[in-house]
Amino acid sequence: MYAVIETGGKQYQVEVGAEIFVEKLDVNENDTVTFDKVLAVGGEGSIKAGAPYVQGATVTAKVIKNGKGKKIRVFTYKPKKGCKRALGHRQPYTKVAIEAING
Repeated sequence: MYAVIETGGKQYQVEVGAEIFVEKLDVNENDTVTFDKVLAVGGEGSIKAGAPYVQGATVTAKVIKNGKGKKIRVFTYKPKKGCKRALGHRQPYTKVAIEAING
């Protein structure tokens, strides 16, 4: 059984036991979080799609850790002007393990 959930402006296809990285959530480690924005639930040859969400469907997950991704370097310049700028960015994330799909 799988589900398509929406969190942080992105969509993820998840299954029970999967570990995914989502945009940072305001929760602590070892807490349980419930995703109620379920776009579709599928299993054994049948799919239940929502318009826009499936009513009564939820996905329960356990928070493994909060962290930051790898640093990316951004370099901008304007030719012939002597203007240069280098920036770095680390995107925060939350790693969750899917425990149950209720739908």
